[in-house]
Amino acid sequence: MTAGLEFARDGDVATLTFARPEKKNAISHDMWAAIPDVVAEVEGDPGLKVLVLTGAGPDFSAGADISEFGSLRSTADGAAAYDQVVEGAVTALAGMTKPTVAKIRGNCIGGGCQISVACDFRFADTTARFGITPAKLGIVYDFRSTRQLVSLIGPAHARYFLLSGQLIDAARAREIGLLNDVFTDLDAGVSDFAATLCSRSQTSVRGMNRIIGKILDGQSESDSEVEGIRSAAIHGEDYAEGVAAFLDRRPPKFTAS
Repeated sequence: MTAGLEFARDGDVATLTFARPEKKNAISHDMWAAIPDVVAEVEGDPGLKVLVLTGAGPDFSAGADISEFGSLRSTADGAAAYDQVVEGAVTALAGMTKPTVAKIRGNCIGGGCQISVACDFRFADTTARFGITPAKLGIVYDFRSTRQLVSLIGPAHARYFLLSGQLIDAARAREIGLLNDVFTDLDAGVSDFAATLCSRSQTSVRGMNRIIGKILDGQSESDSEVEGIRSAAIHGEDYAEGVAAFLDRRPPKFTAS
């Protein structure tokens, strides 16, 4: 595993940890570059159902490692190449069909917030604070991440974030829809929610996540892929088990991985 990242499995759940607490888990170029490989590993592993992203110590991530900018972003070409790597990480996360959960404490700023927005769910404790700060660096945020942010919190709040670069606390983040919830016991809250996702039909979870992704990418009508996803579900084992469990008044026992 790339320095600064830790990957662990616990049953059905994988956890990717930004592990540079001495730097508030600043994300290096190599860490950005490694994220698509982690995504591919989780997506391809039939034993894993959920990916949790978090930070070691008191912070999620304070953003990209700006100390590298002098060497890696000192020219326009260098900046463009660096941005491609960041966009590759964001695109890989956003494209996952297995659910992704950001577990957030402390600083979730800049690239850290960008990563959290690319996840399907965001949970935090009361120490969390959020901001996206390209306007403090003379950077224009990329299109995909801007679209994700606007889709999540709306254009007015997205403008506040991107144009001002100001920070907000967890309560405000929950209020505008950036967070799904704020937990007093973050570890327990996220663990319980991940267990809930794992207990559901994975055919349903991944199929619906794929359709939501297509809608967020601008698709407005069904297509052959969507119809194929829905048809396969109806003819699958999970559908038969779900209906039988409902009629028998018992919890379903889904077997599809």
